[in-house]
Amino acid sequence: MTTASNFDEFERVVARRGVRSGLPVIVAVHSSALGQAIGGCRLAPYPDWRDGLTDALRLSAAMTAKCAVAGLPHGGAKTVVALPPGTTLDTGLRRAVLHDVGDTIESLGGDYATGPDVGTGPDDMAVIGERTDHVFCRPVGAGGSGDSSGPTAEGVLAALAALAPVAGRRFAIMGLGRVGAHVARELAASGAELVVNDVDDSRRQLAAELGATWTDDILTAEADVLVPAALGGVLTAATVARLRCAEICGPANNQLDRPATADLLHERGILWAPDFVVSAGGVIHATGVELRGETEAEATARVRGIAGTLTRALDSARRRGITPLAAAHELARARIDSARQATMAA
Repeated sequence: MTTASNFDEFERVVARRGVRSGLPVIVAVHSSALGQAIGGCRLAPYPDWRDGLTDALRLSAAMTAKCAVAGLPHGGAKTVVALPPGTTLDTGLRRAVLHDVGDTIESLGGDYATGPDVGTGPDDMAVIGERTDHVFCRPVGAGGSGDSSGPTAEGVLAALAALAPVAGRRFAIMGLGRVGAHVARELAASGAELVVNDVDDSRRQLAAELGATWTDDILTAEADVLVPAALGGVLTAATVARLRCAEICGPANNQLDRPATADLLHERGILWAPDFVVSAGGVIHATGVELRGETEAEATARVRGIAGTLTRALDSARRRGITPLAAAHELARARIDSARQATMAA
């Protein structure tokens, strides 16, 4: 059973082989202290299914922090389908594994609702929704809120603006997927200078359209702000030593390879905006509209509130001489502690 202040313990972990697909389906529920746990469904290759389990645990704990800091009435969880290397998901197998995911979530009795993550999107949520009602970010035509990349990018832009005015600053954007491309376009339109990179070489065309400089080594690019917008784990002892930026603020989840890397950034004088604060826009918007009945205007206002949340965390870190990671975790723990105390007193 998880405690209010320990992000290394979990309420419930389910790992089973899908009866239709034969693939490992892992659900980690980290905390429901604040309410129903939420977190995306990730379909990704792993060397071993136990690597997928490790990822599910790590990501679900991050979701608890993300929801708590954002002020959402939800805890954190994550689904990971650990695909053996080389697995090809044709239409039939994809549908089978999504139904396996839906059945697993349904078996938890409403303790957890899932949305998109790496390897899944709104259409996949509709398929999962054939087996459980505990799903969000389905297509708009299916009664959902659709693609969450727009609100996620909106939250990132709010966070970046909270650091300093955008115009005239140089941003190094790592990843030009749906969120990264949206952020890049808005920054360019606001008068920022861009250096960009993506593993997909076809995205050089977008870079050219935006007047951005393409580089093969984005981590060593000289910039005011590095914007990680691809997969996580990019900030390590080795990469931190090579950075040539003053600030890091982006939507990629779990950017640090381990918590101690936040100390290395602090020692170098590089301000790191905690990813679970910056990347919360998508989940704030989707759960607001679909799970809590908020209007579009209400959900959008919550997304833009990321700027204030980040400012509070950074101000606390500066005043007390601690890392932004420590300050943001304290905000999360305080909210969870308060919720548990209220439950105990009831």
